[in-house]
Amino acid sequence: MAISLAEILILCLLADWVCTRFKIPGLTGMLAAGAVLGPAGFNILRPEILAVGSDLRIIALIVILLRAGFELSRGSLAKVGSQALLLSFIPAAFEALTVTALGPRFLGLSVMESAILGCVLGAVSPAVVVPMMVAFNQEGRGSAKGIPTLILAAASIDDVTVIVAFSILMGVYSGQDTGIAVLIAGIPLSIVIGITAGLVIGWVLYRLFDYFNPRATKRAIIIIGVSIVLVQAGNILEKIHFPFAAFLAVMSIGFIILEKRAGMAHELSLKFGKIWIFAEIILFALVGAQVNFHTAAEAGFMGAALILIGLCARSIGTFFCTFGGGFTLREKIFIVIAYLPKATVQAAIGSVPLAVMTTRGIPTGPGEVILAAAVMSIVLTAPAGAWAIAWAGRAFLSKDKPAHKSYT
Repeated sequence: MAISLAEILILCLLADWVCTRFKIPGLTGMLAAGAVLGPAGFNILRPEILAVGSDLRIIALIVILLRAGFELSRGSLAKVGSQALLLSFIPAAFEALTVTALGPRFLGLSVMESAILGCVLGAVSPAVVVPMMVAFNQEGRGSAKGIPTLILAAASIDDVTVIVAFSILMGVYSGQDTGIAVLIAGIPLSIVIGITAGLVIGWVLYRLFDYFNPRATKRAIIIIGVSIVLVQAGNILEKIHFPFAAFLAVMSIGFIILEKRAGMAHELSLKFGKIWIFAEIILFALVGAQVNFHTAAEAGFMGAALILIGLCARSIGTFFCTFGGGFTLREKIFIVIAYLPKATVQAAIGSVPLAVMTTRGIPTGPGEVILAAAVMSIVLTAPAGAWAIAWAGRAFLSKDKPAHKSYT
C-alpha cells in the first residue's frame, strides 16, 4: 500500500503543478490522476489502498469540513441566513423532481427508481465546493456579502437533506418497515441535533484547550480524532434510524471555537490548511480512482441529457433562491455555477441501490443504470465545475477585505 500512496502523491502533485500552470484548478488534475492510476485506467493502485479508500476519503472530507467550520462566523451567517436555508433544499428539489419526472422516458426506470436517481444526483459536492469557498473567503472575494459563507453553509445542509431523502426512498423501495413520516421528520431533527452536538463538543474542547493549553498541532489532531468518532457515531445511529447529521456536527466544532476564541480558531485554521494539502490529494485521487468510464458510458447520450436537464432545473432553483439577498446579477450567476459540481456524494451512494438490489434478489438492471448515471455526473461536472467556479469567482466576485488574516 505504501508504494500506491507514493504513486498517488507524486502523480497528483505533478498534475496539480501542470493544471496550475494552465490556470486550471489543481483538483481537476488530481481527479484525472486518480482515474489514470485506478481500475478504470492502468490499474496500478494496490487493492489494499482501494479497500480503505472509503475511510480515507471520509477523513479527508472531515479535514476540509473542519476548515470550513473555522470560516463560519456568526456575523457572516447572519448576512445569509434566509438564502442559506432556501439553498439547502430548493435547488436539490428542483433537480431531483426533474430527474424523477424524466427518468422513465429517458432511461426506462420506474418513477421510484427515477426518484432514487434524482436523490443521488441532487447533492452538490462538498469536496469540490468547500475548499474553493474557503480560498475565496480568505482572499476576500465576495466576503462583504458573505457569498462564500452562504455556499459553505447551504451546501453542507443540502447534502444532509439529499442523503436523508435518499435513505427514505431506499427504505421504501427495499420494503423496510420504518414509517415514512418518521424518516421525513428526521431531516430537520438530524440537522438540529447535529449542529447542537457539534456546538457542545466544540465548547468542551475550547475549555479543555484553554485549561491545558496544548500546542496548536496537538489541538488539531485532537479535533480530527473527535470528528472521526462523531462520524462513526453517525453511522451507528443511522442504522437505528436516529437522526444525526454528523458532518454538520463536525463543522459546528469550528464555529463555536471561532466564536469563543478567534485567535485560537485562526491558528487551528492554519494547521488544517496545511493538513488539507495532503488530505486533498488523497480525497480527489481516490474519488477519481472510483470513476469507471465504461460504466459511465453505459448511461449513454440519454443519461448525459438527463443529467444536463437536471442541472438546468437545479440552476433555476438556485437562481430563485438568490432573490432578496442583495446580490448583483454577476454574483447570482456565480452562486448558480458554484452549486453545479458533483463528486463526493455521488461516489459514496451511487452504488448503494445496486448493492441493495443484489442483496434482496431484485433485478439489478435499474441499479446498474443509477450507478452509471452517478459516475457520468462526476465525469461531466467535477472537472468542468471546478474550473467554472475558479473562473467565475475571479470574474464575478469583488475583492473585499478578508474576514480575517489569511494563513495560507
